[in-house]
Amino acid sequence: MHQLPFTEVLNRVFAGPVDVLLRTFGIHPSHPEAPIPDHVAMQFLVVLFLTAFFVVIRLGLSVDRPSGPQHVMEAIQDFTGNLGRDLIGRHYQEYLPYLITLGLFILTSNLLGLIPGLESPTGKAVVPLGCALVTWFYYHVQGLRKNGVVGYVKHFMGPVWWLAILMFPIEIFSHLARVLSLTVRLFANMFAGEMVTLVFFSLLPIGVPVIFEGLHIGVSFIQTYIFVLLACVYLGEATAHEH
Repeated sequence: MHQLPFTEVLNRVFAGPVDVLLRTFGIHPSHPEAPIPDHVAMQFLVVLFLTAFFVVIRLGLSVDRPSGPQHVMEAIQDFTGNLGRDLIGRHYQEYLPYLITLGLFILTSNLLGLIPGLESPTGKAVVPLGCALVTWFYYHVQGLRKNGVVGYVKHFMGPVWWLAILMFPIEIFSHLARVLSLTVRLFANMFAGEMVTLVFFSLLPIGVPVIFEGLHIGVSFIQTYIFVLLACVYLGEATAHEH
């Protein structure tokens, strides 16, 4: 069974407890000696990196002499804040922690494949699906919290009451389709990018693949931006008050 080096280390250390935990929930791994797949190990690595990044920023916070990581984080917050203000409205600030965390997780996951011996977990469909589902539930919960059950259901009824019987099923289908569109868009782009890069590395290991590495970086940023932008759009729609 092929494993990435980091995955192999995790399985060597945690295979026993993870196998027991999975079997407790009725899941029987096909390889009990290696129950942690590569994409899960890569997500764990992303979480470790982001946690260390946040700790460094927290320890070095300064008003007079901000560090490099602090400048980076402030730029990310300003960029996401501007996006949220334009698409969500004046109440955007309460959603910034989620949006920033989502964006950093996706971006780091996308870029991880550039490091030899690692791969982008977003190149596996289950990871974008997880991000899409969490975002889907998050904006619905926020919509219910802002408008209440009755007020939020009105969002699905259309502008006039006599169209409600037609608009309600259309809106339900539209919201369910968002999970698929978010998942496929991110997964397809990252999977295709990694495959193209691997093919050119195998054919021409010097020179030309560098161009595709640059494209991979560009696609990583663009797909992160699109995912966060759509999350802002959905939050703006869900938390808008009916007038």
